[in-house]
Amino acid sequence: MSLEKYAKKRDFSKTAEPKGGKSKDKDKLHFVIQKHDAIRLHYDFRLEMDGVLKSWAVPKGPSTDPKNKRLAMMVEDHPYDYRLFEGLIPKGEYGGGTVIVWDEGTYEPIEEVKGKKAQEKHLLKQLKEGSLKIKLHGEKLEGEYALVKTHGMGENGWLLIKHKDDFASTKDITKQDKSVLSGKTIASMEKTGDKVWQHGHEEDIEKEKPKRTSKKKLPTEKLEDAVEETKADDSVDVDFILKKAPKSKIPVGIKPMLATLVDKPFDDSDWVYEIKWDGYRTLGFINKGEVQLLSRNNKSFNEKYYPITKLLEGWKINAVIDGEILVLNDKGISNFGALQNWRSEADGELMLYVFDLLWYEGKNLMDLPLTQRQAILKSVLPTDDDRIRLNQLFTANGLEFYKAAEKIGLEGIMAKKANSPYVADSRSKDWLKIKINKRQEVVIGGFTKNEGTAKQFSSLLLGVYENGRFQYVGKVGTGFSDKLQKEMMKQFKPLIIDETPFDSEPDVNKPSRFRPNPPKAKATWLKPELVCEVSFAEVTSDGVFRHPSFQGMREDKKAKEVVREAEARTAEVVEGEALKKERKESKSDLVKSPKESTRRTLLNPKEETQVKKICGHDLKFTHLSKIYWPEDGITKRDMFNYYYQVAEYILPYLKDRPQSLNRFPNGIHGPSFYQKDVKGKAPDWVKTFPYKTSEGEDKDYLVGHDEATLLWMASLGCIEMNPWFSRVQSPDNPDYCIIDLDPDKNTFDQVIAAAQEVKKVLDAVDVPSFCKTSGSTGMHIYIPLGAKYDYDQSQLFARLIVNIVHQQIPGYTTLERMVKNRDGKMYLDFLQNRPGATIAGPYSLRPKPGATVSMPLHWDEVKPGLTMKDFTIHNSIARLKKEGDLFAGVLGKGIDLEKTIKKAQRIFK
Repeated sequence: MSLEKYAKKRDFSKTAEPKGGKSKDKDKLHFVIQKHDAIRLHYDFRLEMDGVLKSWAVPKGPSTDPKNKRLAMMVEDHPYDYRLFEGLIPKGEYGGGTVIVWDEGTYEPIEEVKGKKAQEKHLLKQLKEGSLKIKLHGEKLEGEYALVKTHGMGENGWLLIKHKDDFASTKDITKQDKSVLSGKTIASMEKTGDKVWQHGHEEDIEKEKPKRTSKKKLPTEKLEDAVEETKADDSVDVDFILKKAPKSKIPVGIKPMLATLVDKPFDDSDWVYEIKWDGYRTLGFINKGEVQLLSRNNKSFNEKYYPITKLLEGWKINAVIDGEILVLNDKGISNFGALQNWRSEADGELMLYVFDLLWYEGKNLMDLPLTQRQAILKSVLPTDDDRIRLNQLFTANGLEFYKAAEKIGLEGIMAKKANSPYVADSRSKDWLKIKINKRQEVVIGGFTKNEGTAKQFSSLLLGVYENGRFQYVGKVGTGFSDKLQKEMMKQFKPLIIDETPFDSEPDVNKPSRFRPNPPKAKATWLKPELVCEVSFAEVTSDGVFRHPSFQGMREDKKAKEVVREAEARTAEVVEGEALKKERKESKSDLVKSPKESTRRTLLNPKEETQVKKICGHDLKFTHLSKIYWPEDGITKRDMFNYYYQVAEYILPYLKDRPQSLNRFPNGIHGPSFYQKDVKGKAPDWVKTFPYKTSEGEDKDYLVGHDEATLLWMASLGCIEMNPWFSRVQSPDNPDYCIIDLDPDKNTFDQVIAAAQEVKKVLDAVDVPSFCKTSGSTGMHIYIPLGAKYDYDQSQLFARLIVNIVHQQIPGYTTLERMVKNRDGKMYLDFLQNRPGATIAGPYSLRPKPGATVSMPLHWDEVKPGLTMKDFTIHNSIARLKKEGDLFAGVLGKGIDLEKTIKKAQRIFK
């Protein structure tokens, strides 16, 4: 390295840092360690060599304990005269902050080499080989040290290691915090003002008068002033943690971990806090000089936000980071509108605030606690450009932090559990967002134009998805300029449609108490594809936003994912002693409203027989290593753990329903059998439902009830769960009607096409529908009935629908029940709608290779390329944590069957 890079980074008209200098000592080599409080506090370790100071940044400072290996990142060479520099580097300049000479002295190679020139030659050879062994003679540090280039820390990663000798000690040497030149600490040096240590004493820096006022403090700095305790624990041994972290290839295809919205701030010592920025969430993948900057939906930001991409391409590390791209206004607050309209650097300076590190130099960090991940991030994040910054974690009082953020004018705060792992592609209750101002993402379903206006449009008509339906939530007429309206109109024109996209057409001229005589407006409807964000005062009783204001378009969100964001009660989420009691008192039944975060496992991985208390009952689990899915090596233990984790989602579809037990006691390829009667064979706490056989015998069905019942069924070898369509309270009235697409020689893409055709028919008669994979070869489509009709009526309606569908696609579908008469065509099965019939329920495992799951879907997921093996025992829990229960609407208010049949007969004559 030369001094060219050093000089290029500095404006010597603004900083008093030295430009050069030569050693006058012909006998000894000199070293210096400078304590430097810049963007973050660190120590600069510099060794005289080849006429310059070879330099390393040591984030945690040197140690005298041989067990503590300190990360040391090699930086550019510094001039020799820099060894006595201390004082203030002006803010805004490279390395802006305070510097003191923490230690200074002479050094030499450990090996005996005579003469300064010979020593330098020897040391330069060691430097090239990546292993420097030296002996220090400083005022604080004495004895042998090694600087060793390490693999996995990037091109410039080294370790500073103390050797075992008479000077080794377990004491923290960095607590000796005064300069060996001036006797000042960092804090006292800051008070000296614009002075530097030169010529053996302090001297004033000659500076040009500033041409403009200095920048205002950033929100992070203001918050540090406003709250007492600001920094997370820095005592983490980064080197040790990285060594223990599991090796892995760089992850691909992952999406960010998401936070749960809660209603109010709180204070809890187990949580840390950070600023909630108003920008675009992004994952940055940096690997061997190649960069991918992706949105939360895996759209590329590389070209759109090219300055950030270019900065990341200059990094000498390999990492996956999580952060937020934003544009700051002159008050240091993020401006979402400016970001959304950003086209070039003339539109404002882009920033990337980085708050998490998922993978680093071949190590997967996602299972580490948050505080450890941030400690590693803090130690390795390049700091040579202020446009990429670490998003500071605060350990302040949460309530005070919220008040300070509110006073500054921030959008909100984040609360994160200090020990939380990073769960990609999941909305977690370990991360919470608390908004100061109410905001909501919405889908644009149309626009209005008032009579006589010259504007492009007067207001936008907004909606969100609820149970698969597009619901109107109000209109917004403020927040956009004429220029923005013209740009938006270009986006609108290709999406104009003739009929309203909303579930029910809104009255755009309806008066309100705020506008009793609104201007006459004409509505133009749009395909609901564009997403924007609005702020609002409150939500009315009928679900409409009051006083909304347009904030900007959201190119990083999919329309179908936009649902009304409901605030969870903080007391039901946060694990604090004061809140546990409140949550316990208000906790709902598991089946009605799951409140707990998804559990990891029920059974430990070693013991073959385990007894667990479930819902107050002792359940015995045996032969846990028995292989149930031989092709996949999946065990009986794995099955129990899956049903334990999925319980809160599957139980609403089992509760109060008689079960047909399909038992596979020796796995999917062993003998299997159906069992309906459990009379005298089930524990006394199991609920049953009586029935008579054709011979007049009294039998008992097992009835789904709670978690214990579910796991007891699984202990019988019930790999799949097969509930009735009706409940014991109304056994003759099913809660839903089912259309079962049963392929023969058809491809699954044809099954998908048939499902889409069923959806078209049901949409035409305004019937809500919910689809799921069977987990085997077909698909199931559910229509809610609300237990208002009997099985005959349900079957009649299913027959009507499949007849229409068959007329649309007769080439590969059939209504023939007998397999031999189907000619290889797909059976549109409507006869499942009968008393006692069962199919595998939602979230049930299937006894098929791959351990597939019968998985509810968004309708926009039902498209070519979907396969059964997309949903298995391995990935279904993570999907549920992200998506929630997509089938909840199946158990909701049923359709009006009489009106629906009349409408279908009228439309499909």
